Amino acid sequence: MKSSTQDKAEGKWDQAKGKVKEATGKATNNAEMEAEGKVDKAKGKTQEKTGDVKKVVDK
Repeated sequence: MKSSTQDKAEGKWDQAKGKVKEATGKATNNAEMEAEGKVDKAKGKTQEKTGDVKKVVDK
């Protein structure tokens, strides 16, 4: 099982990656890339929250 810190870091990374993809998709009028960015951001938020929960449960 991943540590809470690793989950939070990966979550932040996915959110950042998603933000870049979404902005690039908007700038290039690429709806597919924009949608991928939104999915990556949502995945990152979920993973970050998972890290928060693991931290609370481990205490």
